[in-house]
Amino acid sequence: MKKIALVLVLGLTGAALSAPADAEPRADSVRVWNEYALAAVRATRATDADAARTYAMLNVAVYDAVNGLTTPARTHALIPGPGPRGADPQAAAVAAAHTVLVRLDPDRTSSYDKQLQTDLDALRPGHRRDEGVRWGREVAHRVVASRADDGSTPVQSQPAGSGPGVFRAEWSGTQYRTVRPFAVSDPAAYVPGPPPALDSLDYAAAFAEAALLGDAAIPAPDKLATFQFWSVPTGSAQPAGEWVKIALTVSRDLPLASSARLMALLTMTLADTTVATVGTKFTYRHWRPATAIREADTDGNPWTQPNPAWAPRAGSVGGSPEYPSGHSSYSGAAATVLAGFFCADGIRFTHTTDTAPGGQPRTYPSFSVAAAEAGRSRVFGGQHFEFSNQTGLAIGRSVATEVLATRLLKRTGPTHHGSCPL
Repeated sequence: MKKIALVLVLGLTGAALSAPADAEPRADSVRVWNEYALAAVRATRATDADAARTYAMLNVAVYDAVNGLTTPARTHALIPGPGPRGADPQAAAVAAAHTVLVRLDPDRTSSYDKQLQTDLDALRPGHRRDEGVRWGREVAHRVVASRADDGSTPVQSQPAGSGPGVFRAEWSGTQYRTVRPFAVSDPAAYVPGPPPALDSLDYAAAFAEAALLGDAAIPAPDKLATFQFWSVPTGSAQPAGEWVKIALTVSRDLPLASSARLMALLTMTLADTTVATVGTKFTYRHWRPATAIREADTDGNPWTQPNPAWAPRAGSVGGSPEYPSGHSSYSGAAATVLAGFFCADGIRFTHTTDTAPGGQPRTYPSFSVAAAEAGRSRVFGGQHFEFSNQTGLAIGRSVATEVLATRLLKRTGPTHHGSCPL
């Protein structure tokens, strides 16, 4: 690992770093406006897919606004620069974020207006600030316009299914299987092969594990707490939002341009992971453990036993097809982006989710450990089989690998990926 990466990791894990006199602008605005986006997702009760799209639009606009005023600029996300010469990148960042959130969440415009004014009051007035605001707004309007026809609306549904192996309920949001991606070339390339056949030994093994670990009738306070910690359903910041929060935690020492890039890479990856995940669910329509266990006498497998009274530890069957686990997909994607950006997986952090029992935080030694726990939590809740956890993690990792290798790169010289210079 190169010296610059080591210095960054030390800064993130507790060592005090003194900023030089000519340090770049700090990334407080990125943090503040992402926290507003998290609050908007909670308030609007956004779906996991809509939440990921919101986070991506916000952070793409901020990145492109800042990147258009940075020399030398990296490749753009959606809107190419350059912006006006000498414009203030902080003003551009807050104006871009404000414009996106007002368009996506107009009910809270007054709060966004107040925060914008607070941010701008902290900057030196004059032509430089005004040009930054103008450029940030222009970028944001173009980002919003570019996503207006991305396929995220109107809402589509897949009808309820029937028979062995098939998810039984109607579920909505299936239009996301063909939504235009933010960063990858073809999300459909990440739709994997099918889950194990119902009459296979692999299926029976996963069935037995879920039937035991996810059984609400078997007391297991530790497993229930882990499920609850990562459950983050509608009304929370959603799974993507928890990884936005983690990224904000570990990026406190980054300057504005770097923080904007990290958040854009992360949220574009999360949004594109949605497309591959929904596409996989739609293709295979696999039944949830609750249905599978209650109706195991119909699966044609001699090694599975039905339990008509079985109930998942989570308390609900699950609202979409089982294969793969969407929580796992988001977690695999985010952990890979964060490890790739910082050139290190083993960065210790403490995190509290929106659904943490008693609000108690947990500390993780690495991004991958957190992602692994988030994925396993779905098995503990009786919501998923382990093969769907592993498939979800793999989808997310694959999407993230493409994004890191191809997007927001330096125009010349080494990039943020591969040999890992920042």
